[in-house]
This record gives sequence, C-alpha cells and structure tokens, in this order.
Amino acid sequence: MSLSEPVRSGRVAAPQLVVRSQPVEGVAKQLIDHLPAEGGLSWVRRGDGHIGWGVAARLDVAGGNRFTEAVLWWQELVGAAVVRDEIGVPGSGLVCFGSFGFTDEDPGELVVPEVIVGRRGGTTWVTTISPASLAAPPDLVTHEAHPVYDVTFADGARSGTDWSSIVADAIKRITSGELDKVVLARDLIAIAEQPIDLRWPLRRLAEAYPNCWTFSVDGLIGATPELLVRREKGLITSRVLAGTIRRTGDDAHDLALAASLARSSKDLEEHEFAVRSVADALKPHCKSMNVPETPFVLHLPNVMHLATDVAGVANNGASALGLAAALHPSAAVCGTPTPVARDLIGEIEGMERGRFSGPVGWMDAAGDGEWCIALRCGQADPTDPRRMRLFAGAGIVAGSDPTAELAETNAKLVPMRDALGD
Repeated sequence: MSLSEPVRSGRVAAPQLVVRSQPVEGVAKQLIDHLPAEGGLSWVRRGDGHIGWGVAARLDVAGGNRFTEAVLWWQELVGAAVVRDEIGVPGSGLVCFGSFGFTDEDPGELVVPEVIVGRRGGTTWVTTISPASLAAPPDLVTHEAHPVYDVTFADGARSGTDWSSIVADAIKRITSGELDKVVLARDLIAIAEQPIDLRWPLRRLAEAYPNCWTFSVDGLIGATPELLVRREKGLITSRVLAGTIRRTGDDAHDLALAASLARSSKDLEEHEFAVRSVADALKPHCKSMNVPETPFVLHLPNVMHLATDVAGVANNGASALGLAAALHPSAAVCGTPTPVARDLIGEIEGMERGRFSGPVGWMDAAGDGEWCIALRCGQADPTDPRRMRLFAGAGIVAGSDPTAELAETNAKLVPMRDALGD
C-alpha cells in the first residue's frame, strides 16, 4: 500500500501517516471560508474549531460492532503515526472527523483529512497529513461559496398530517404503559434549481447559530446545539437538551415563554428521562460526577430548550468516541426504555434516519474530542446535487399533543430552511 492510498476498511493495516502541526497566519475570521468546493469537513463554534479537506485515511463502518471497530482502527492509526506537533492543544496533531448512523445498520465513517486548519483561542495552525505533509504547508486561500436560489420544499417520507397521526399512536402506547418516552423524527425534501454548494448553508449556519456546533462530514451538514460528550484532559462533559418551545421574536413574550417552559410538567418529565439516561451511561466511566437537579433554559435564535450540563472526572481511558458509543442512543434521540423506544421507532416512524440523530464530531490522538448529536441538519443527496433531506424530531411523552409536536418539528427545521434560502 502506498503512503497516500486512503484506507477503506478496518481489516486493512493502518498506514504510517506523517503528521505535522505548525502555527500559521492569515486565517480568515470564518474558517469555513477556506473550504474547497468538494469534500470539505467542518467543526466550528464561536469562530474556533477545525476544517479539513482531502482524505489521508478513511474507515467506512456499519453493524453492531461499528464503534468498537472504529476505536480499534483509530488506535492502530495513532500507534503507527509519526507526529510533529508544534501546537500541543486538543485538536492539533493527528485528528479524525466522523459521523455515525442512528441504527447499527446505518453507515458511518471516520475521515482523516490531508489538510486541517484549526483555531483555538488566539492560536491558529495548519496540520498536514501524508501525503500533504511531505511538502510545504499549503498557502491558505479563501473561496467564494455559490448562493442557493429558488429552493422549494416537499414532504419527505410522511406528510405533516400523517406524522401527527403517528404521534397520536405513540401517545396511546405511552399512556397504556408500554414505555415512558419515544422520540419521533420526520424529514423534508429541499430541491434547488441548481446544485447546492454546501459551503453556502454551512457558512450561514455558523453565522446565525454561533453557540451551536456547525459541522460537515461526508455530505451531512448542520448546526447542532446538543453536545453528546466532550473529553478533554480527563474532564468529561455532556449537554442534555429535551423540552422545547418556539421563540416569537418578542423579547418580553419570549421571557414569559421561557418561564412557562421551566415550569412545564410535560417538558420537565421529558428532560428528566434524557438527563437520567446520560448520567447512567457516563457513571461507569467517571470517578465523580455533577448532575444538576434543575435545568436551565437555553436560548437559541429560533427556539428555547431545557438544558442540563452533566460533568464528570474520568476514571478510565475511554476515548471521546468510546464515551459517545456508551451514550448512544440517549433518551434525547430515542426514548425510555431505550430498547422499547427503538423498536417502536422502527415500527411506526416510517423512514430511514441515516446519520440524523447519530454521533458526529472529531477526536485527536490522545482520545480527546467532541461528539455531538446530529440535529438541525441536512443530508445531501448523492444522486442529485440539487436535493437535500432535512430532519427534525420531537420527544413524545404522555402529556404530548400531536399538533404542538408538529409545530415543534417545524421550528427545528427553520435553521436548515433559512440556511438554504437566498
């Protein structure tokens, strides 16, 4: 195998990648502006993060052992790499981007780009990974994204009316005692007049939702507010979101809505299920934990969520991806009890989620990294570059109302719909 040949399977021995991270100047305010037209990777928040392009190594993975296979493949890759890291912060050196499907059958991947541009605080750097590292670091140039014009939207797998009927069915199952909560998703098809330049909606998402994690991995783009897990130098954190209300644009009214959300028994019940599932999954990996008793209200431009930040001190060597595997699927994207909710989703949801609501993020050679839940996102159609599938979901509990849940999904579709607008 040549040094530059991409790795396509975990059964193939990992190549010896040559990696160099060094300081760089002249990086644009928006890292996304440096992305080329094709194959760009992104993970940015508040101007910091990483972008990348090219493929130095790649693993495509699916099945019940997908996370284990991915972790072992990454460990092998790290063990064989020759790294010169002049930066020495989480995210410099050898880094992979990745996304995984909601179910075991949905495909996922880890991608090691040839070039990474990173920023953390006041430090910016370029990482080159073989074969790019065999030459001088690339000159960083900015690229102009092409606007998306004349976008129309069509029902996906189900119409809004049909989806509301499914929600009503789920509520009956819950009130009968089959389960406590289930998360149901729906999709919307966006159709543009010309091929969609993914950099256009990506940049607009980063500008409109700076407090979210704006990501791009293999045609899946979005701006997610939900941090599944971060591991950094022994500290583990997770931001749990469950319970949502739409903003009106009137500040005084929105404050009143936030107060009502914080008192809503239905939303507090939904949130409690989600927090409990995350705390229970992280507990075996932490020697101490902080789980706040009361959530706070997270204000985003389009909606407000009940939110809880769970934190812990690691007691083992589980990597960020290993922790994400332990957490997925949480009650925030599946339900409670998880096996029953997962079966009900497969029975009544009526669509393939793909990588929507699965883990998406990055990890470095030390196992530090961030993995979020792929929400507020869209998947480019590999067969038609004019089309994207947009996704949204809602947590259903005994006190849910189908009409209100449909309205919640419509609010959650706003970021992607606006980002695609002209």
